[in-house]
Amino acid sequence: MTDARNSIGELISTLKQQRDELAVKIHLGAAEAKKEWEKATDKLDELTQDYDPVKRAVSESTESVTEAMNLVAEEVMNSFDRIRKSL
Repeated sequence: MTDARNSIGELISTLKQQRDELAVKIHLGAAEAKKEWEKATDKLDELTQDYDPVKRAVSESTESVTEAMNLVAEEVMNSFDRIRKSL
């Protein structure tokens, strides 16, 4: 579980860094990119909120929770990629 927890923690950290870098570019970006940005950042916020209690409750079904969080993180990553391509 420690490896999975660390992995998700690192993934969230990387996504937050990408979010901050894209924020600068999006400031002057297109309306479509801004809508995508709002959806992606909302999902990242939800992922972060969901991750914090999971991190504390280590004994639960780790594998399925980790898979679900990885899917949401992948959606955020794909959204960020679409935003980069639209700028």
